[in-house]
Amino acid sequence: MTAVLDRHIEITAGIAGGRPRVAGHRITVQNIVIWHERMGKSIDEICAEYGLTLAEVHAALAYYFDQQEEIDQRIEDDEAFVTEQRRRVSSVLENKRKARRGG
Repeated sequence: MTAVLDRHIEITAGIAGGRPRVAGHRITVQNIVIWHERMGKSIDEICAEYGLTLAEVHAALAYYFDQQEEIDQRIEDDEAFVTEQRRRVSSVLENKRKARRGG
């Protein structure tokens, strides 16, 4: 089932992890926030690069500012997960290197 939050933002279980996204796309509000707020891409750049309209990007940002605490927490959680995965992979690789070197 899809929850349409407005004509531009929807949430569908099983698509994009059930996170709010631009209607008809797999691009999440979180993606747009990261591109715009953290990577410094302009709204026009996001529209051109991902085939979105100005209204879609503005709607995603408006949704973000209404739900900022929750979305910021998801971003932090995702970053922590990636950091932990990188740590684990580098530990496994380091153990394999040590084993090859006999030590």
